[in-house]
Amino acid sequence: MSELQNQPLEANSGNAKVVYFLYLASLIFGVTSFIGVVMAYMNRQDAEPWLQTHYQFQIRTFWLGILYAFIAFILVFVLIGYVLFFVILVWMIVRCISGMKALDKQQAIVEPGRWGF
Repeated sequence: MSELQNQPLEANSGNAKVVYFLYLASLIFGVTSFIGVVMAYMNRQDAEPWLQTHYQFQIRTFWLGILYAFIAFILVFVLIGYVLFFVILVWMIVRCISGMKALDKQQAIVEPGRWGF
């Protein structure tokens, strides 16, 4: 039994992929992003270093999305907020797709702390 406990964990990128899909589904259903960020928080500590960058990227995507949506909501009153909501939509899609591409290649996210795409 102790031999099993000392073995390193294999890379389980399936959970990270589910988080990306939950984020994309949230563009239609809304609440699935909350499930995704909880999964990212729960899985990041036990993941391999390259996979931890994906979880960090996903967590940051969630919180930045909330911040950007709040700013866009405030700016709706001066009409530019509507344009910002579209930009946020594109931003979220691009981040999820680029993350999934790197995940499929088992590559780390280069700068998981970035604000943009």
